[in-house]
Amino acid sequence: MGFRDRGIEIKTPEQIDLMRVAGRLVGETLELLREAVRPGATTLELDTLAETNIRDHGGIPSFKGYSHPPFPATICASVNDEVVHGIPGPRVLAEGDVISIDCGAIVEGWHGDAAITVPVGEVADEVTELLRVTEESLWRGMAAARLGGRVTDISHAVETYVRGQGRYGILEDYTGHGIGTEMHMPPNVPNVGRRGRGPTLVEGLALAVEPMVTLGSKHTDLLEDEWTVATVDGSFAAHFEHTFTLTDRGAWVLTAVDGGAARLAELGVPFGGR
Repeated sequence: MGFRDRGIEIKTPEQIDLMRVAGRLVGETLELLREAVRPGATTLELDTLAETNIRDHGGIPSFKGYSHPPFPATICASVNDEVVHGIPGPRVLAEGDVISIDCGAIVEGWHGDAAITVPVGEVADEVTELLRVTEESLWRGMAAARLGGRVTDISHAVETYVRGQGRYGILEDYTGHGIGTEMHMPPNVPNVGRRGRGPTLVEGLALAVEPMVTLGSKHTDLLEDEWTVATVDGSFAAHFEHTFTLTDRGAWVLTAVDGGAARLAELGVPFGGR
């Protein structure tokens, strides 16, 4: 493992394989939670399910105790106008809500980090479209990454896709990030920007890409719990995230259960997984 470009961590292939173990655990946990989302469920129930699954499979929750004030839970559970970092608790999910679930796990010192936004029962058509646009922008961002390219090639692809779909707000104050032996590492991965800027994309660099998109304003407030970020105008928000890397064969989505093979193929991107 080496470091270059202002603290960026470059992993060996063997270390990327270890990150894949953590990433798959995160992906499987999120799929378990997706199935558990329903009207009447509480965000605390989802958090308990996530922690049990992670620990039962040899992992440690990345978020629990993180930063200051220490984050108190295993997942971030952000409902409706809450964009990110919502704290699980007694809140009961209702028909028509959406919940963004962010999850991280550590296995043998290596992190995986991913997020999904899930409708609770039937939701408005514009909300369904918001979720589709946000998730697709994530895949378009990863699909734009090439060895020798730059980090903002990803940013530009995310922004271009979202802007081409309608009038949405794209958060600029919260970004994706490098990941490896720590959950948040250089470089930042913005969700807007011009191509060809930022650090070079090289083998061994792992990035968490995470577009956050709203039905209204891009501006947010930090709530009194000092964690939850919500839209200033009360508009619904969506958040999708994957941890991925590039090999000499193509892209490898470490937190997708199938490594991203199916979606990458649809986008014409070579699969670089092992």
